[in-house]
Amino acid sequence: MKQYQLIVIGAGPGGYEAAIRAAQLGLSTALVERRQVGGTCLNRGCIPTKAMLHSAQLYRDASRFDLFGLHTENTTFSWSKVHDRKQEVVEKLRTGIEQLIRANKIDFFNNSASILSAHDVQLDQGDETHLYGENILIATGSVPARPPIPGLSLPNVITSDELLEDPSCTQHLEQEILIIGGGVIGVEFASVFSSFGCKVTIVEAMERILPTMDREISQSLSMTLKKRGVEIYTGAMVEKLEQENGKLICHFTQKGTAQSVPAAQVLVAIGRRPNTEGLFGEGFQLEMERGRIVTDEHFRTSVDSIYAIGDVTAKIQLAHMASAQGICAAHIIAGKEPPIQLNTVPGCIYTDPEIASVGLTEEEAKQQSIPVKKGKFITTGNGRSLIDEQERGFIKILAHKDTDVILGAQLMCSRATDLVSEFSTAIVNGLTVSQLASVIRPHPTFCEAITEAVEDVHGMAIHLAPKKR
Repeated sequence: MKQYQLIVIGAGPGGYEAAIRAAQLGLSTALVERRQVGGTCLNRGCIPTKAMLHSAQLYRDASRFDLFGLHTENTTFSWSKVHDRKQEVVEKLRTGIEQLIRANKIDFFNNSASILSAHDVQLDQGDETHLYGENILIATGSVPARPPIPGLSLPNVITSDELLEDPSCTQHLEQEILIIGGGVIGVEFASVFSSFGCKVTIVEAMERILPTMDREISQSLSMTLKKRGVEIYTGAMVEKLEQENGKLICHFTQKGTAQSVPAAQVLVAIGRRPNTEGLFGEGFQLEMERGRIVTDEHFRTSVDSIYAIGDVTAKIQLAHMASAQGICAAHIIAGKEPPIQLNTVPGCIYTDPEIASVGLTEEEAKQQSIPVKKGKFITTGNGRSLIDEQERGFIKILAHKDTDVILGAQLMCSRATDLVSEFSTAIVNGLTVSQLASVIRPHPTFCEAITEAVEDVHGMAIHLAPKKR
């Protein structure tokens, strides 16, 4: 039996970051992954989706070349080549992670693992190899949720995992696709498919798409997608899927009215659930709650020597959150202080335009009875946005009414997913509106919009019409 100070199960962003940091801190470390290194994010999620979004954006830009004094003829696309390019990006990143694992002298096991006890992990290698770990860290992530809707097993009904892994799943996408779910996964794929000219329909159970985001962002994205031909049904409960005359028919009820929409393909994108299948041996179990592993503020489970991070705990299902938790967990296991503040987590959506949010929204501040003041800048007044022919977007900032401390920011504009980090830094460090306004930002850049939004909190923005006093 091989012995380690830490065994990490799952080599996604949380797992491999935790293993590398643990090794850097001097812990003998094993990393177990039954599929590819990089987990869902690298292989079936964040990276491949964004690679496809980039291809879709370039194709859409090509249709507007005349605006820039350019001209092309017969611009076409190939789904297989889009997939090939996506796969090249994934493989380059995966190779880099594998090199880091070797460089840090981590023992890597490409296998399934079952936890038999507080310290015993069994690998499925035919010979029932056992590993002993003083500590065990679970980072097995999540898998697509499949609700009990009749017809989900029909041909051409897929999840995001299948779409991103198998190029043949896109064979019908030049026709039409119906997406069940208007959350982050659903709207990102809607942006991809609509940019390639596919007829897209979104069916969302809640009263608006992106129901957990700021209401203004939700409404703005809905208008943008509709302008691009996307049909959106909200407050709609899917009843069943049927196949008729070679087409899939989605039957749903919206505000008490039965409706049906045909599609060549259906993408089920209603979220993800913790991945714990086969994780525990017979007779061993951790405390669970609705399928997720329960942990305390130090990532410790109901068994003191076993920790869990990331999607499997289902608190915040974001790759960058899992990475941060993994690094913090490694420090705690090594007896050191965690180096990252985990209370401020930016959320990003890679639609066109991009969306990002961090800290409080207006609705959350109201629910918590926190007095706030707001600054907002419409990015049609930003020089770089005009140069790039960006559509209408905005940056909105919330600050405490009494202390001037920045509490939150919501962005829907080009490069929003990069710009949001400036607000994350401000919130973590308790910066005020005046402090964020004191920075000189280069011209012409997208980040100049931050200056305008911040100064608007005090009614001092230069490129905005003066507020009525």
